[in-house]
Amino acid sequence: MDPRPDHGEESYRGSGLFEGRTLLLTGGDSGIGRAVALAFAREGADVAFTHLPEERDDARETTALVEDAGRRALAQECDIREEDACRQLVRRTVEEFGRIDVLINNAAYQMAVPEGIEAIPTAQFDRVVKTNLYAMFWLCQAALPHMPAGGSVINSASVQGYQPSPPLLDYAMTKGAIVTFTQGLAQQLAERGIRVNAVAPGPVWTPLIPSTLPDTEKFGEQSPLGRAAQPAEMAPAYVFLASDRASFVTGEILNATGGTPLP
Repeated sequence: MDPRPDHGEESYRGSGLFEGRTLLLTGGDSGIGRAVALAFAREGADVAFTHLPEERDDARETTALVEDAGRRALAQECDIREEDACRQLVRRTVEEFGRIDVLINNAAYQMAVPEGIEAIPTAQFDRVVKTNLYAMFWLCQAALPHMPAGGSVINSASVQGYQPSPPLLDYAMTKGAIVTFTQGLAQQLAERGIRVNAVAPGPVWTPLIPSTLPDTEKFGEQSPLGRAAQPAEMAPAYVFLASDRASFVTGEILNATGGTPLP
């Protein structure tokens, strides 16, 4: 990518917020996921993360960042659109690290279709919904029995969940559902001492953007700050929500939109 995204390689400084804890993260090979993996590792967490076969080189870079922070990394090639793969992902993480303290459902798929709803193929719709919703549901089901009180689930929502762009209709639909899921699950798990929150980013400069949008020249200029965010600017939101500093925060959607007002 040109320019290359900033994941916090030179800027993020940890303070031991997650010493002895384990993070399971989907989509940790690049973008927001890599920035989150780096931040949690520098805060003391071991990190298990997923990637697709075509993302192996990116996954190696994330692994190196985690290990350079002195923590263990477990990169897992996983198609989270498959229920068995999600459950195996959780089993392997627990076998390797013994527990899951934080689950971050971050992986997502989008593809712009400017021609309208009639032009969205069923295969694309299926991929979007299974990646963005089914996987989140399955991973929560599988991971929760291994999460202690004080654990945290964080989902990646989006400004699209509130202000949908017509070419991203199917993607925006799933992001709206993630908001509702987050708020509902938070109420279910409160008595177990597990908090559930979400981060709703606005435009962020990640590999998903040039690979799925036809024109990125003015990407992010619509935000009041007049630019897209870097992945490194998103990671602190996930760190805060997972940390004890947010111990009374659950069912919350943290909007990181560059000033775009959301409900």
